[in-house]
Amino acid sequence: MRRRSLLIAVPAGLVTLAACGDDDDSGSSSNASDSASPEASATSAPPPPKIVDGPLPAITAGTKFDEKPTVAKGSGEPSKDLAVKTVIAGGGKAVAENDFVSANYLGQVWQSAKVFDNSYDRKTPLVIQLAQGSIIDGWRYALTGKKTGSRVQFSVPPTWGYGEQGNEQAGIKGSDTLVFVVDVQDTFNAKSSAKGKEVPQDDAALPKVGTNTDGKAPSIEVPKADAPKKLVAEYVLEGDGAEVGAQDSVLVQYKGVLWDGGKEFDSTYGRKQLTSFSLQQVVKGWAQGLTGKKVGSRVLIVIPPDLGYGDSPPEGSGIKKDSTLVFSVDILAKM
Repeated sequence: MRRRSLLIAVPAGLVTLAACGDDDDSGSSSNASDSASPEASATSAPPPPKIVDGPLPAITAGTKFDEKPTVAKGSGEPSKDLAVKTVIAGGGKAVAENDFVSANYLGQVWQSAKVFDNSYDRKTPLVIQLAQGSIIDGWRYALTGKKTGSRVQFSVPPTWGYGEQGNEQAGIKGSDTLVFVVDVQDTFNAKSSAKGKEVPQDDAALPKVGTNTDGKAPSIEVPKADAPKKLVAEYVLEGDGAEVGAQDSVLVQYKGVLWDGGKEFDSTYGRKQLTSFSLQQVVKGWAQGLTGKKVGSRVLIVIPPDLGYGDSPPEGSGIKKDSTLVFSVDILAKM
């Protein structure tokens, strides 16, 4: 199984998509790795740090954006404040607090230069949320305001890292200052949309989904016809990102309506909050419908009852027994 970082931030939501009989949190990842990463600890938040320019150790190799860096051992005593430096200034979107960011990163201990985690070797950027309680505070303060395409280096004292308890799994002591190099690839929030190429929707027997990319909920027009008996999963906008695997977790925007009557029963747009989930933790129609689809796409999924909730819909969802469900899903990132 591919090693994945523990650095996966999962917001609340997606209640109606949880697979029946699954007691796990629908937002949690089932593939947590044994690597260590800037996951927030269950302690009270410290006051905001003072941000200073340095000192920071030199990056001695891998100096280009998205190259795995080699970072020298820290020289002398590290700052007691949060030292932050934009090594490469990107020209993309600015990152805001509570955004999800897609990034490659390397983390090491100041005093020893011991690398305790990096995403470059996994060859998959991590998607993380810059939210209090989801990530160590050093990350939130260092990356907020930076633009996509930037390489940011920063050192995190224990106060805004793992605190006095450290992280035994990673070999991080409570007195260790941590050094990170982060390549910010993209950022996502409640206004994000898929940006793929429009695909003709020629089948009059299927719902028509809006192609707007302004972050607003797309329209879903359900035809006055019998619902299909088999799963439908078709591109509305076809992206050019990596294909989603059956074991993957994804970050999405989505809207769900009932085939009968077209009434909306769930939507991330209404909650103004993106949702992430593992394809192993949702109804079969979602898992099968998104497997093989490309990141950056909008997908129409029509789920027959046997691949949805059948005769056991979630209580309070507004979904009747044996309902056919229609979804528009924007695949923003693979986690």
